[in-house]
Amino acid sequence: MGYTAAGKPGDETVQRILVVEDEPSIADNITYALQTEGFAVDWCATAEEALRILASSAISLVVLDVGLPDRNGFDLCRDIRRTSEVPIIFLTARSAEVDRVVGLEIGADDYMPKPFSPRELAARVRAVLRRAPKGEAGKGSPPLRFAVDAQRMRISYCGETLDLSRYEYRLLELLLRRPGWVFSREQIMEHVWEEPESSMDRTVDTHVKTIRAKLRRITPDIDPIQTHRGLGYSLKETP
Repeated sequence: MGYTAAGKPGDETVQRILVVEDEPSIADNITYALQTEGFAVDWCATAEEALRILASSAISLVVLDVGLPDRNGFDLCRDIRRTSEVPIIFLTARSAEVDRVVGLEIGADDYMPKPFSPRELAARVRAVLRRAPKGEAGKGSPPLRFAVDAQRMRISYCGETLDLSRYEYRLLELLLRRPGWVFSREQIMEHVWEEPESSMDRTVDTHVKTIRAKLRRITPDIDPIQTHRGLGYSLKETP
């Protein structure tokens, strides 16, 4: 479920907003308010579809409802923040102070409780975009390459769900926690394998090789995993 509402035809500078909201009537009000302000709008009702859109489109900002049918919006925000700094505004019926604090602490840029004014939301969108790093607000955030679904133990890459074994999932998830961080083979075995003392360094190399093969089927010219000879492996910070 979802739709894309374009901005002015032929205008590539229009900022694109992703609205993640499972109530169509609310989504319609938000879309109308944002379009009136000159934004292009993508709308979807689930976290899974939101991750697909982020993986394939240049999104300038995300308006995110907490109460989604497939996942908690807070969890989705955490997954987005693993690999993207796209601005996020929470829109939710939860108005308690603790919920606002949690939302901001996990990486949201603003928080609006329901009921809300669509015009005020549009004003907050403009304000957050103005605070975005110079040069970034107008061009949109780059597509999100990786998305982790910790509940289902699944990882998506460029919008496609990877077919990973248990240890392949754990290894790639470990690298995704800290892009650019070099993990030695010993550290990887300690974090990934249930009985690391019974495994060998070559086991890590073999699993990295199979993960790379699966990633290259999707992006043949890009290798997100970097080998550091004599040290270990890392996920490139800008794969």
